[in-house]
Amino acid sequence: MNLKQGILDGDKRAVARLISLAENGDPEAFKVIKELFHLTGRAQIIGITGPPGSGKSTLTDKLAKELRKRGNTVGIIAVDPTSPFTGGAILGDRIRMQDLTLDEGVFIRSMGTRGHLGGLSKATHAAIKILDIYGMDYIFVETVGVGQSEVDIVKTADTTILVLVPGLGDDIQALKAGIMEIGDIFVVNKSDREDSDRLVTEIEMMLDLKQGDTTWRPPVIKTIASNNIGIEELLSKAAEHFDFLISSSLLKSKRIDRIESEIISISKERFIDIIYNNPDTSVSIRELSKEIYEKKLDLYSAVDIILNNFNRKGVGLC
Repeated sequence: MNLKQGILDGDKRAVARLISLAENGDPEAFKVIKELFHLTGRAQIIGITGPPGSGKSTLTDKLAKELRKRGNTVGIIAVDPTSPFTGGAILGDRIRMQDLTLDEGVFIRSMGTRGHLGGLSKATHAAIKILDIYGMDYIFVETVGVGQSEVDIVKTADTTILVLVPGLGDDIQALKAGIMEIGDIFVVNKSDREDSDRLVTEIEMMLDLKQGDTTWRPPVIKTIASNNIGIEELLSKAAEHFDFLISSSLLKSKRIDRIESEIISISKERFIDIIYNNPDTSVSIRELSKEIYEKKLDLYSAVDIILNNFNRKGVGLC
């Protein structure tokens, strides 16, 4: 299969194959992305994050269906915990969105975290680019579940939706712990539950205290995703936020920040790979570790040895 031509022709199998290759670090995937990179940057990337049980997948499913009614195409990347048996994603999200898989205008991919921290998979950024090249109008990225270390979505999405639900007990505690900065839009899902109004009020009060450097105040939307309530309003606010980013030039700076972050991340991965696996530059880290253990060497000198060896060899990162 010619993957480059396949993705240009709208072949879903080519898209699925490319994402799998990217997950496995296969150079063929990155070769295609390089050649078609000029086609990226057209989709609005929307992050969906929130604690487990808040209804993120149901919300994503309803948002995608509403966008399809409007004639838009939708890509969905659902980041799941990694299966301890297969090493892949536990496919709960895709099962919940099963009827969407039959829609030609929707592409859903579950990805395991594979031990990557930050709430996303290591290959998430590559998958976003592939779906963008494929021509999706909207790309949803659903995280594993929010926590203090799961903030990569902010560096990935144009618009981040933080989903909370009344009655979990730790919603506001999570916000106080620093998650408050994540949301461009707050959603109180399952809002037919008791205390939903109280949760909305508490979020609004915390937003009053938030000191920001932009004029965007995150709206708080009540939804009952399972009954399709609040979905149109949520999409309207997502569009409003995207317009705000464009009109204030924040979209450009946000995307440049994202590119900078990706360059650093990819460079780190390649640098570490060269140190470990390139016979021209590698030194025995195992031997250095033994010397450190025996107090013949210290950690910082060992790193100096590795870097000096790398510099002497002068091997490129590509």
